[in-house]
Amino acid sequence: MKKILLLEDDLSLSDGLTFALKKQGYDVSAKRTVAEAKSAWNGSVFDLLILDVSLPDGSGFDFCKSVRQSSDVPVIFLTASDEETSVIMGLDIGGDDYVTKPFKLGILMSRVAALLRRANNTPVDNTVLESNGIRIDFLQGQAFRNGKAVELTGVEFKLLCFFMQNPNIVLSKEKLYERLWDSDGNFVDDNTISVYIRRLRTKIEDNPDLPEKIVTVRGLGYKWRVTV
Repeated sequence: MKKILLLEDDLSLSDGLTFALKKQGYDVSAKRTVAEAKSAWNGSVFDLLILDVSLPDGSGFDFCKSVRQSSDVPVIFLTASDEETSVIMGLDIGGDDYVTKPFKLGILMSRVAALLRRANNTPVDNTVLESNGIRIDFLQGQAFRNGKAVELTGVEFKLLCFFMQNPNIVLSKEKLYERLWDSDGNFVDDNTISVYIRRLRTKIEDNPDLPEKIVTVRGLGYKWRVTV
């Protein structure tokens, strides 16, 4: 049984989510403060974290930062803001996904199931993949740029793998949705992929504003353009 740590200070929402998650067969530990969540985290092992951003004694971002010092467990943020700055902050500190309040229960359940399926299950055709000065070592689960390790979130790593496994092929947003979340585009906020692409470009491109590796094909999607 997969164990989920839910950090949400709204009692009615927490109770509702706990009930729904348990009905899906998950073992849920619901906490209402960062302090309670840290105590639970230090005393158990979880397969996925669902973190509210605004909390009485801090934020889900703060808790995620502390978790990322020792674990790559999948993290979903619950946020009342879909502003790009908030989304980027969540991704930068190691979040894998976010859901904007108010949300439909089915959307969250889909994200939870998809992340749990994807955790530690990145398809591997070869142990090493290289192009455009980027090398992926699947056994290490690590990407390198010009020989130096690149720190990527779980979703960023999977996105980069998918691009490099499909060189010079245009990948639509719908195809990227399917790959990363095992769902159709209806379950993903419109700018989610755009934000992930932008963040990945800042980490692997020489000039993120003029990308040469992950290029936009107007009206169609994106492609990994092999130049070397």
